Amino acid sequence: MPELSNLLAFAAVALGMVLTPGPNMVYLISRSICQGRTAGLISLGGVALGFVVYMLCAAFGITALVLAVPYAYDAIRIAGAAYLLWLAWQAVRPGGRSPFQVKDLPKDGPAKLFLMGFLTNLLNPKIAVMYLSLLPQFIDPARGSVLGQALALGSTQIVISVLVNAAIAISAGSIALFLTRRPSFAVVQRWVMGTVLAALAVRMATEARR
Repeated sequence: MPELSNLLAFAAVALGMVLTPGPNMVYLISRSICQGRTAGLISLGGVALGFVVYMLCAAFGITALVLAVPYAYDAIRIAGAAYLLWLAWQAVRPGGRSPFQVKDLPKDGPAKLFLMGFLTNLLNPKIAVMYLSLLPQFIDPARGSVLGQALALGSTQIVISVLVNAAIAISAGSIALFLTRRPSFAVVQRWVMGTVLAALAVRMATEARR
């Protein structure tokens, strides 16, 4: 198991990322508002399967990399920090599109909803970079199995993402109405999220190599 401090830090990163608008959030919100909560939750099932695929591929790949090239940690650490800074900029940049601006989608059956959710996540570069660049920062080979730690961290990310996205899908309509009536709240949320992500990036970039 990863160290508790690493697990909590990774959970904070995972929470920050799932709350940062991206293809998954935009798709799930649009689907929930256009076709109902059930459609949004079925789509979320496909998104969750995409997370599992990424987690397994990254866990086995990271295990091989850490064991074969220990000094690759520094390069991956810097890449992960740069990616968090990019997400922070995406959160605060002017003119950013709100994910609660509904995108019209056709009404699809359960099988297609699940498949579209899966493909939306599988083709989301944010998820790929997160697993390949960020996951290794929270793995300490001195604490035992690298594979076990990667799976534990990946599972934590999946649980957080599914719970948050499920809550968003269920309440998408209400949240959209709330933000429409209180546009300043959305601005505050973006800046808070951008600040948190930037702070995590600085922590990651300045962290001493294990």
